[in-house]
Amino acid sequence: MNYKMMGRFIAQILLLEAAFMVPALLISLFDQAYKAAWSFVMSIAVTAAFAGLLLFICHKKKNGFYAREGFASVGFGWIALSLAGCLPFYFSREIPHFLDALFEIVSGFTTTGASILPEVESLSRGILYWRSFSHWLGGMGVLVFLLAVAPGHSRSSGFTMHLMRAESPGPKVGKLVPRIRSTARILYLIYVLLTIINFLFLFAGGMPVFDAVCTAFGTAGTGGFGIKNDSIASYSPYLQNVCTVFMLLFGINFSCYYLLLIRQFRNVFRDEELRLYLGLVAGSILLIVINLKDTYSTLAETVRHAAFQVSSIITTTGFATTDFDQWPEFSRAILLCLMLVGACAGSTGGGFKCGRVLLLFKSLHRNIRKILHPQKVQVIRNNNQVVEEEVLDNTNAYLAAYVVILVLSVIVVSLDNFSMTTSLSAVIACFNNIGPGLDAVGPTCNFGDFGILSKLVLIVDMLAGRLEIFPILVLFSRSTWKHR
Repeated sequence: MNYKMMGRFIAQILLLEAAFMVPALLISLFDQAYKAAWSFVMSIAVTAAFAGLLLFICHKKKNGFYAREGFASVGFGWIALSLAGCLPFYFSREIPHFLDALFEIVSGFTTTGASILPEVESLSRGILYWRSFSHWLGGMGVLVFLLAVAPGHSRSSGFTMHLMRAESPGPKVGKLVPRIRSTARILYLIYVLLTIINFLFLFAGGMPVFDAVCTAFGTAGTGGFGIKNDSIASYSPYLQNVCTVFMLLFGINFSCYYLLLIRQFRNVFRDEELRLYLGLVAGSILLIVINLKDTYSTLAETVRHAAFQVSSIITTTGFATTDFDQWPEFSRAILLCLMLVGACAGSTGGGFKCGRVLLLFKSLHRNIRKILHPQKVQVIRNNNQVVEEEVLDNTNAYLAAYVVILVLSVIVVSLDNFSMTTSLSAVIACFNNIGPGLDAVGPTCNFGDFGILSKLVLIVDMLAGRLEIFPILVLFSRSTWKHR
């Protein structure tokens, strides 16, 4: 295990995080919120000092970076990012308990949007900005950002692909162009441009600049932290519709946007995962609108709320325009299913991913054909390309780990003696990086009443869900730490 190279990566992540705290510090100074400003000064100093110590210890790094170093670096990197990121909350005493502060920032970086706060409008603007910006930074991935902007390191070691595979969501991580560093830059360029366009549409609709910036961060990262207690409900129908559209856009695989840029329109329209994703959205909206026919005063209002909540849940954003926990059971069941499915692979959305669902159904279909025709060679194709058996094996392993973690988490969280709907939806909401669940963790409630053990489990679930499980699991594997 190349500990020194891992240490340097973690140090670079922390330095990057310290730099990203500066705008929040400036906002606090501008608002004369000196307690919040001092908390950012302290957080920047502590984070930079620890990063400097790591760089000093690991200055004589060796080349050689393999899959296990990549997964371990991502796992430890996100843990370090979270521990440093929660310091402004804790130092300012706006979230006085360290575990609650950690829960809040992990929820931010993993783009979950689950909060322990009973109300958010009392927070200072600097803290609100940092809370929302954590969504944007975590949406595409902090290590992908590091790969995009940092100068080259030991190109022969192959560390870039290992890091990107460990952090980027999806059954399989490929390259848009031959060099993985250029791929990271293209992804972040698309991400930044979409975020800016989102902000402009929000601002054009009359949303204040600060609100538009924070909302764009939450929408782009599909995170869901709002800066108002009612999330998006108090904004105009136009602004709600803008959020609906952009949540859906950020839930699409970013490689589709690259294909559009290079004018490969046919490949985008033929993408099977994209068609499944859009089909699920359209079908869910239609069924919920029919089910809610007597809930709202007009059909337009019904369609607006149904479209917003379907977009918010399937993309795992977690914004809300209405208390969907009060909807009929059929509509709530659809939303619960969408929580499990999630968005497209290669997007900023969480969940199991439409790509994996597609592969599982195709694998099931192949197994049925094998039973009927055991002598015939059966292959699975996706977008007219043969899917490698390794990808299918990884998908099956992911499903097994997903179910085991989900069941064990629900059992532990149930010790707090909430209803089964609350416990199950809380775990699903955190594990799939959604935010609000149902019942006691619905869109008008929060996670603050859970006990210490449950919060720790939900924190691990959020990290495991964002990092696609394996970077967290390898940290607990004995073989990870064995010498070669």
